Amino acid sequence: MQAVDTPFGARRSVSDIPATATTGPFSLADEPAYRRWRAAKLAAHPTDPADLVVTVADPLAPSPAELAAIAAACARADMCLYRFADAPADEAHARRAVSTLAAACGLTRFEKHRSAGPDGLVAIEVAADAHRSGFIPYSTRPIGWHTDGYYAYEGPSRAIRAMVLHCVRPAAEGGVNALLDHEIAYIRLRDRDPALVEALMRPDAMSIPPSVEEDGSVRDWAIGPVFEIDPATGGLLMRYTARKRHIVWADDATTRAAVAALEEICAGDPLVFRLRLDAGQGVVCNNVLHDRTGFGDESHSTRLLYRLRSYDRLFASPGLADAPAARAHP
Repeated sequence: MQAVDTPFGARRSVSDIPATATTGPFSLADEPAYRRWRAAKLAAHPTDPADLVVTVADPLAPSPAELAAIAAACARADMCLYRFADAPADEAHARRAVSTLAAACGLTRFEKHRSAGPDGLVAIEVAADAHRSGFIPYSTRPIGWHTDGYYAYEGPSRAIRAMVLHCVRPAAEGGVNALLDHEIAYIRLRDRDPALVEALMRPDAMSIPPSVEEDGSVRDWAIGPVFEIDPATGGLLMRYTARKRHIVWADDATTRAAVAALEEICAGDPLVFRLRLDAGQGVVCNNVLHDRTGFGDESHSTRLLYRLRSYDRLFASPGLADAPAARAHP
């Protein structure tokens, strides 16, 4: 571990993460590997989100063919848009279905979120209780671009690698999600200027100040990079939020330019997919960039989604779905 100065003078420990790997597509010193990976990635990545849709006939028993199709979609775009052919009618059944699918995709280690049930699922709904009110996900307000878990960074071994977002009941109107493969964001930045990527791989690139939790405890500084290489799989991890308050970026011109470039990419890249999940539909992904538009009237909204965050990467365990393509990322 190494220590860095926070913007307010305190010394905090951060993971001693190298800015780049020695070799491979995410090493700024290995341009040939990057060019090969980039060409394959862009050639395989769909331009229409419909190409990422997989129908699961029985969510409590996904077939090998269905899992292979989900793995293939994730290999192409780090995400899959699934739909249950027979959408569970009750919430308990929906929870079992989402948990079963997540486990079948290799997600078994869950974030211990204070609002999660024993199955790791968090109900994303308009809430008035003291436990959740005041937090944007539990309101009708829009949510800006982010990857999940950015505010609770504990190093790459505890990074949120994957997530599931499943719709039980959509809003009457609104609640549209935009999705962008974080590897595409990396390509766009590196193609602009590798120095932008280098700045965002610094171990102190993005800091979230301390906050007081509901029980009175204080969540300490969360300091870490935006991009880093997963030590477990060699894949690319991303930690990002577009929020303007309660965030501290490294104070240098290159980091500021990188942040501005990321905002531009999320706002207008042609590979940003926009969709409104309907009942029985969901997204399973390697924690890609996403946002949400506002929706409905808070007093009448019945919108309910389940969210699952995992420390596992999709299909990272050998043999899952018999889909080598799902592990094709370096």
